[in-house]
Amino acid sequence: MNKKIVIQLMLGLMPLLAVAQADKDNGDLNRDEARNRRIVVFQAGTTDDAKRAAVEAVGGRVKKNLGSINAVAAHLPEGAADSVKTNPNVLRVDEDLIVEAAVVKDSVREHGRVEEHGKPGGAAPAQPAQETPWGIARVKAPEAWSASQGAGVKVCVIDTGIDLDHPDLQANIAGGYNAVNPSKSADDDNGHGSHVAGTIAGLNNSIGVVGVAPQAQLLAVKVLSRNGSGWLSDIIEGLDWCAANGGKVANMSLGSSSDNQSFHDAVTATYNAGVTVVAAAGNSGPCTNCVSYPARYPEVIAVAASDSSDQAAGFSSQGPEVDLIAPGKDVKSTYKGGVYATMSGTSMATPHVSGAAAMKLAQNPTLTPSTLADAMKTNADLLTGLTAEQQGSGMVNCQRLTATP
Repeated sequence: MNKKIVIQLMLGLMPLLAVAQADKDNGDLNRDEARNRRIVVFQAGTTDDAKRAAVEAVGGRVKKNLGSINAVAAHLPEGAADSVKTNPNVLRVDEDLIVEAAVVKDSVREHGRVEEHGKPGGAAPAQPAQETPWGIARVKAPEAWSASQGAGVKVCVIDTGIDLDHPDLQANIAGGYNAVNPSKSADDDNGHGSHVAGTIAGLNNSIGVVGVAPQAQLLAVKVLSRNGSGWLSDIIEGLDWCAANGGKVANMSLGSSSDNQSFHDAVTATYNAGVTVVAAAGNSGPCTNCVSYPARYPEVIAVAASDSSDQAAGFSSQGPEVDLIAPGKDVKSTYKGGVYATMSGTSMATPHVSGAAAMKLAQNPTLTPSTLADAMKTNADLLTGLTAEQQGSGMVNCQRLTATP
């Protein structure tokens, strides 16, 4: 029987069991669950026991604690969201949004996977000779490597995970966490996160590709399922883990069209913990005033996408919140299964900026998220013919960034 049909039957017969099963699987997101998922935010000083009691009093179940925003993610029965608000310990109740990877649909083109025994997706061939992707060259990363390669700076890839065995990434992976299913590793079952990771810190090792900051350390924070979607509560937990485990840059190649106070509060807490948050502007273009969240928040460096001709990519969201632009169309990088892929999206632009941030932090670890963002914008290159809403302060320039104090 089709797996999705089985899940639907389980939802009809045993809704609580189905919700529990969703916690145990890294697979496709169960969107039907959205109507019952909430983030319950509590008054300061509320104990964990009191939080749980408030949720259980209305027939709900706590799924996870969200310490940075003094909240819990919970499954609530129909109508219980209004009931729990009457508890004096409850400050508010927010939706547990579905957030998506910011990649252009159907843009993925794999390189290097071969067929084994007549079946696609078999063993990968010998690794290809290293090339420098056009985006890495465009942001002038190679010219900056004599000054900095991001050594020792931990960059959290808040995404679908990372291919933990990829020969062009493995040596730079310094840890990880799976917020979708904490009992499993942060290995990538989608490919998106591995692609992002390669642009940030692909190894300079003679094979495949090379990243902007080839000596930076990668923290694989899996918050999105294999279909590239995830719950906001998992993303918040991932941000909390990043800040608690030495992350200095959080790459968020994901977004939502909806604002959410819990999302903003979590990003602000991460920012206040000294983590520079870099996020994709979104792929709603051509449009104006359409930057997605969290890129829209003032604490975040919002990144738009360019093509190889220094034009704004047609899919790239525009708006006054855009801070920088970076290569995002037809970008080649690492991919799940030990191979490589070309992808497009503001997802692909964002890690160029995160890599540049790591390079600068390796030179000056005392920079705050605010002063680092200012340095990156001050040293960017304005692109001719593009508006501020398309490019912000311009194209990130690693050479100039690392050459200035």
